[in-house]
Amino acid sequence: MKNFICSLIVVAGTILTVATQASVMLNGAGATCPYPLYDKWFSDYRKVDPETQINYQSIGSGGGIRQFLEKTVDFGATDAPMTKDQMDKATSPVVHIPTVLGAVVVTYNLADVKKGLKLTPELIADIFLGKLTKWNDPKIKTLNPSAKLADESIIVVHRSDGSGTSAIFTDYLSKVSSEWQQKVGSGTSVNWPIGLGGKGNEGVSGQVKQKKGSIGYVELIYAEKNDLPYAAVKNESGSFVLPSLKSVTAAAQGSLASMPADFRTSITNAQGKESYPISGFTYLLVYQSMPNAEKAAKLVKFLKWAMRDGQKAAPSLSYSPLPEELVKKVEAKIDSIETKKVN
Repeated sequence: MKNFICSLIVVAGTILTVATQASVMLNGAGATCPYPLYDKWFSDYRKVDPETQINYQSIGSGGGIRQFLEKTVDFGATDAPMTKDQMDKATSPVVHIPTVLGAVVVTYNLADVKKGLKLTPELIADIFLGKLTKWNDPKIKTLNPSAKLADESIIVVHRSDGSGTSAIFTDYLSKVSSEWQQKVGSGTSVNWPIGLGGKGNEGVSGQVKQKKGSIGYVELIYAEKNDLPYAAVKNESGSFVLPSLKSVTAAAQGSLASMPADFRTSITNAQGKESYPISGFTYLLVYQSMPNAEKAAKLVKFLKWAMRDGQKAAPSLSYSPLPEELVKKVEAKIDSIETKKVN
């Protein structure tokens, strides 16, 4: 009987320990672009704070903003800053927390062109407008004289869901093509002139990998994970630049001096010889005043960790860390989030 009672005490103690170690659950949803990094962050952070568990659903920026506004999650995630109309729907002031920088790459599936493809802004716009339909079009061949471009139809692949990756890509196209701006515009969801839809960065990269002659746009890590090539894109300074940690960081540098206080900005088509033109920040969305003070305190603690230790993991997953000058400003913004219970 004594042994039985001792066993019950041990079991009860184990259950209590497990419950204590996962005392707070933070739920988030949104962008697929930073998901590989966020997945690592949330796993690594569990070792830092065993009492906090973070559950994140990679459903796209549009879905993340919607669930954030509906308050079915504690935080949202998006590659495109919320619009004024979206923020007006929020019942509490919204804080945008930039986490890292990423590149949206133009990826393709051509049997005889494994690397080295060059594309200009005009060519990219014309392809996604449906004006260029063959890979051996003279405009593409002239720019890539040594590439073996076959008489093959171009299959355009785009996002089918509300997407921050789409917002960055269409923001870029709207800046470089007046026709695109007039006919399609920019946003997390647009009426694509042509093409096949894929859900998430995973869906688009999967479609491109399966379909010969296809072209699409994804976050850099998704092209790399799927062994898909991506184009060097001509930037505002006339240089053909491949996406990289260096070229994405270069695109952000010019925005630092004029960075708005709420961090909602665009860095597509940035000036600078080394700037990759389809770059952008990705954000976590947090309410200035959360209804649950304990969750607010835990979330603030995580965000502070992400600004320092979390940044160290970014380069290994092809994301560019935030510049130190910006980190300090973001940390000050994090400190403004209310963590005390309001009576």
